[in-house]
Amino acid sequence: MGVYPSIKLKNIKDKEMKKTVQIFSMLLIALTVMVSCKKDTDPADRDFFVGTYKGTVSYKNNETTINSSDGKVTVSKVGETYNFYFGSGIPDIKGVKFEQSGDNTYISVGTGVTGITINASTLKMLVVRGGETWTADCTR
Repeated sequence: MGVYPSIKLKNIKDKEMKKTVQIFSMLLIALTVMVSCKKDTDPADRDFFVGTYKGTVSYKNNETTINSSDGKVTVSKVGETYNFYFGSGIPDIKGVKFEQSGDNTYISVGTGVTGITINASTLKMLVVRGGETWTADCTR
């Protein structure tokens, strides 16, 4: 009879160990799921259209006309506004604010800077301000 209590005790310890391992495994799986399923970030929230676009750009004022079929526009963000750097002697456009229009497409808003549409792959621009006109039809 002395053998049976030790076997019973061993079975109880085995069951407790299995239960402990199961609980630990479930916690580990739950932690993995929680970490891997964190909120997905919309690409628009990551300033996905900051960078350089290449294509046709132009600028015109009362004295100057500049056209370039192989131009480029570099977009940068400062705070809540965006700047457009053209090069080729074309004046930059700075301090542009955007509003979302559809899925990951943004349009410019504000006085004197309407007419810019941008997304991850294209930049289209027709801005008329104070006798100056900027155009761009660019892609990445």
